[in-house]
Amino acid sequence: MVRPLKPRCIGADPEATYFKPRGIPLRKLEQIILTLDEVEALRLKNLERLEQTTAAKRMKVSQSTFQRILTSANRKVATALLCGKAIKIEGGVIKRSPRRGRRP
Repeated sequence: MVRPLKPRCIGADPEATYFKPRGIPLRKLEQIILTLDEVEALRLKNLERLEQTTAAKRMKVSQSTFQRILTSANRKVATALLCGKAIKIEGGVIKRSPRRGRRP
């Protein structure tokens, strides 16, 4: 039996939840689903420039789990950008932190 996923803490919901290449109708695009915990890992590592151990603590996961989440997110974003696919942000096993809000 597979062990259930532990909820990952996220600090804020993303401003936009869908991205697509310009000039291509949505119906012709393949979608890639980026989960909210993957977006949070990208935000903590790339925008806030936190070390992985610090970012993992903020998400309340181990450093190795944070690395797996980040690797998955990077692969999905790279695939979408280089192969012309749409990115839809949704889902994931998450728990919003008390200081929740919109990003500036």
